[in-house]
Amino acid sequence: MKKSRPGAKGKRATTGLTPVSGPTPARGRLGVAASSPLGVPQAEIQDLIELLKRNNLAEIELERAGVRVRLRRDLAPLTTAAHGEALTAPQDVRPNEVPAENAPQDTSGMVTITSPIVGTFYRSPSPDADPYVEEGDLVKKGQVLCIVEAMKLMNEIESELDGKIVKILADSTKAVEFAQPLFLIDPNATA
Repeated sequence: MKKSRPGAKGKRATTGLTPVSGPTPARGRLGVAASSPLGVPQAEIQDLIELLKRNNLAEIELERAGVRVRLRRDLAPLTTAAHGEALTAPQDVRPNEVPAENAPQDTSGMVTITSPIVGTFYRSPSPDADPYVEEGDLVKKGQVLCIVEAMKLMNEIESELDGKIVKILADSTKAVEFAQPLFLIDPNATA
C-alpha cells in the first residue's frame, strides 16, 4: 500500500508535469495529438513555418528526442507589376539566350572585390553626394570604393590593389550578401 502525503486526501497523484494553459493540439480519433509522419505534432510544424515566414528566414532546423526537422524556403524576390497586378517570381534566362548587356566578358586577369559582410551597398557617402567611383575610374590600393551598412554601422570598402574599375556589380541601396562580388578591377590597366 502506498503512503499518501499529508493533506493530499482524496487528490489524484500528479506526474510532475505542469499543466499548460492555452489551446490544446488537435486530437485524432484515438485522442492522440495529430502528428506528421515523423511523429512531430502538426501544430508545431505549422508554428515553425509561421516563424520562418514571419522572420523572413531561408531555413530553420529543430531537433528534439532524436527527431530532426529542417524547413527551407526559397527567398527569391517577388516583383510587382504596375498598378498592383499579380506578384511574379523573376523569370529565368534560358542558357542559350544571354542578353547583350549581360553577355559574359573575359574576366581573366581581373580581380573581384567582394563584400566582407552582409548589409546594404551604397556607392556614395550620402544620397546627394557623388559616387566614390565610376566604371572606368583608376583606383589606388586603400582607396574607398563604397560603403556597406550593417547594423547601422557604415563600413568603408577599400580597394585591395591599384587598377581600373571595369564593372560595378552591385546596385546602390540594395542588399548584398557575404562574399557577393561588388567590383571587377583590372590590375593591368594604367590609363
